[in-house]
Amino acid sequence: MSLLSDPPAPPRNFRVDVLRGMAIALVLVLHFHLSYSLLDSPLAAVLPAVFIKSVAVNGNYGVTMFFVVSGYLITSTTLARYGSLGNVDLRGFYAFRFARIVPCLVVALAVIVGLGLLGQPAFMNVAKPGWPEVGYPVAVLSVLTFWHNVLMQHAWYFNYAMNIYWSLSVEEVFYLAFPLLCFGLKRQWAIVAVWLVAIVAGPVYRSLHASDEIYFMYGYLACFDAVAFGCCAALLAQRFSLGGWAGRQFQLAAACLVAVTYLRGIHGNEVFGFTAIAAGTAVLLVGARNERVPAWALKSRALAGLRWLGRHSYELYLFHIVVLGLMRGVVARGAMPSEWKLPAMVFFVAVSVAVAWGIARFYSEPMNAWLRRVLSVGRANRQNPGIRGSTDERGNQA
Repeated sequence: MSLLSDPPAPPRNFRVDVLRGMAIALVLVLHFHLSYSLLDSPLAAVLPAVFIKSVAVNGNYGVTMFFVVSGYLITSTTLARYGSLGNVDLRGFYAFRFARIVPCLVVALAVIVGLGLLGQPAFMNVAKPGWPEVGYPVAVLSVLTFWHNVLMQHAWYFNYAMNIYWSLSVEEVFYLAFPLLCFGLKRQWAIVAVWLVAIVAGPVYRSLHASDEIYFMYGYLACFDAVAFGCCAALLAQRFSLGGWAGRQFQLAAACLVAVTYLRGIHGNEVFGFTAIAAGTAVLLVGARNERVPAWALKSRALAGLRWLGRHSYELYLFHIVVLGLMRGVVARGAMPSEWKLPAMVFFVAVSVAVAWGIARFYSEPMNAWLRRVLSVGRANRQNPGIRGSTDERGNQA
């Protein structure tokens, strides 16, 4: 199918944005807590310490939710764009992914390397005792070519700011493999079979590496099952609406599974905790198709805030760590007075939001639109030499 004949982009999905907003919020809380523990903050006066710890330290489950959403969006978008998974256009798929991901990532890496060269500790490559040194060229190359998580397995946590990009390596390998899998196998049942193998392989791999977090959390096989759950959810959403009383109860049970698993924590649940989070999130995404959003939810300011975070989750993911790293240059990790912590967290979130908005408004969204237009026109002109001009630009891609 030519890019010129792509259907118009559907409106944003309310629940998808809320889930992504929740996921990035959990990641923000995790990273702030790891720098400035919330256990002795003013929150301790009103909330049990065990609850604060459970909410703050399990943010990697939020990353799992991101993986599920990514699988769901890529699969559902491919179905909408090409009619079936086997009809995926490789060049068009990679062009859209490149336009969305790479321009913003290059800027983030340039900022991190620049601040590291200026001597900011949170952005410098530091070899751990007994682990090899890593130079900036190799570190940057590993992010851009999607094996940063593998590099961390060989060099441990060597760059505070850059190391969070391990999850992008996982997603990008999925983006590389997804269209090849669909184009090569063609048959939907064969594609689903591969996804089911990934779902089974995930907990098996994590069980073999349960004592090493860089493997059981960051390895490709440790994460691909979550993506596969999202892919399967997109196909199930075409057949099941999960409407009616029974469907709503099923979705409520899935939400409870996610919440309970999250609060139980990662430690002690290294093998199946991520599976439970992924399965529950997948059910919620199946229910997101053709969802009737109640009026109160559309008017809720809290949910509007989460939806905004979800819409800008990629920019927040890339640049919040820059804000936090600069804060650590002013107040060292663990050195913040307890009474400062809540105002500091509000400041951290507010500045991260402002930076993400600025990057999205003035750089990533215009660059994304321009690149997609150029790449689409270039391909259309090669296929149809008599056609000149630009295609309609899609906004709000996955």
